[in-house]
Amino acid sequence: MPRYNNSQWKQSMKLKYDFNNMLEGKVDVASQHPSFQKKVGAITREDLEKAMPALEKARRSIARKWGRPSKMMAWAKLPYNQKTVVKDILAAAQSIRRNFTHLVVFGIGGSALGPIAVQQALNHLRYNELPDDKRGGPKLYVEDNVDPERMAALLDVVELDKTCFIIITKSGGTSETMAQTLIAFDLLKRTLGEGAIARQVIAVTDKAKGNLAKIAAEYGLKKFVVPDGVGGRFSELCPVGLLPAAVCGIDIEELLAGAAYMDELCREEDLTKNLGYMAGLISYLSMKKGKNIQVFIPYSDALKYMSDWFAQLWAESLGKKYSLRGKVVHTGQTPVKALGVTDQHSQVQLYAEGPFDKVITFLGVGDYRTTYAIPGGFDDMPSVSFLSGHTLNELIQSEQYATEMSLTHAGKLNQTITLPEVNAFTLGQLMFFQQVQTTVCGELLGIDAFDQPGVEEGKINTYALLGRPGFEEEKKALDAQQKKEAQYIL
Repeated sequence: MPRYNNSQWKQSMKLKYDFNNMLEGKVDVASQHPSFQKKVGAITREDLEKAMPALEKARRSIARKWGRPSKMMAWAKLPYNQKTVVKDILAAAQSIRRNFTHLVVFGIGGSALGPIAVQQALNHLRYNELPDDKRGGPKLYVEDNVDPERMAALLDVVELDKTCFIIITKSGGTSETMAQTLIAFDLLKRTLGEGAIARQVIAVTDKAKGNLAKIAAEYGLKKFVVPDGVGGRFSELCPVGLLPAAVCGIDIEELLAGAAYMDELCREEDLTKNLGYMAGLISYLSMKKGKNIQVFIPYSDALKYMSDWFAQLWAESLGKKYSLRGKVVHTGQTPVKALGVTDQHSQVQLYAEGPFDKVITFLGVGDYRTTYAIPGGFDDMPSVSFLSGHTLNELIQSEQYATEMSLTHAGKLNQTITLPEVNAFTLGQLMFFQQVQTTVCGELLGIDAFDQPGVEEGKINTYALLGRPGFEEEKKALDAQQKKEAQYIL
């Protein structure tokens, strides 16, 4: 029986969300001047009580949208409705591991950030450098940029005949991913013959619409479907993320079980005890108090790229010009990526003594998967030898807690998410938790958390500059603008 079917084990792996250091009374401001208290912007009991009716309204609204593709809430059903898909993924993963030594993923945004974050969290931190017999699968390369030097470097290290390519774009119109696709198809044709394309390329795209779906049909590619109503930044728990993870030996069924467990926790009717809803509410209230920046700082190298994944989820979902009623609101909270303890020596000075415009979110680990003892030595140097007899585990956790306390005493709001340990079950919880948090915060802000109109203008300008048919007028306007701006380049 899988361990995630054991209720006692599940309870022991429950994610914890601690927002004490966001609240008045915990943040030490009571004896300070009123102007200082206003800068701190701690959340009061009255703030919470006044906001509860709005939170209940948000709960009802989300319940009406739950799992509905038309409302882009189909991600909420992913922990439950993929049994057949998961079987297909596991079979494909086994075949890829048997036949290939390299796996290249072409995608951008949610098609890349999720796979990168999950791989870093759940596999060996030096995965690609391990000997073949110690890796869970082929070497993994997630290519999420179109820097020409990067493409050349990739082709220097992969063996083309032993490389499987996974192309991920739901629309099939993502310029960056389709440019990479053209390169891969050309190389495979010229080097190995056209038949290699069907053997070595897998498409993850829409069921029927878009260019990649047409290409998959034309070339007979193995295809996995991105479900309707699942946006890119909410797609890690569908084939977009599950396929690369499975190929590299990650337990995707446990990942989905963790997400299902968090969904269960986020259905708690007492909203004051509901992890995801309270996290969304606390974020919303902090924004209302002028906290325009959220620093996300994992104290674990394994969780380092969860900051990148969260940054897209938070920024693209909440950064909106218009409310649902068409009012100009320019809302959102800027996510900043950091890593503990590394960035205690590069960023924390600003957070401790700089402006009162930030919330610091710590992501901690209860039990690391390795314990590493600090040996004795330098007994004549007490400022060094005091470390002897401790572990790196104690050191990193002490530094996290010390930073939390120093920021709290400085009047800087902070909150902590703790995973009992890093495994597929707890990571599934974390990703689902942050998706719920984002959705709830978007409801409270009165915006559409699932569109991204601000990204579209840049895409259109790119199409025009490169001569895509249908964008001729935009091309003329851009050419005129470039001529006008040239006189101010020194």
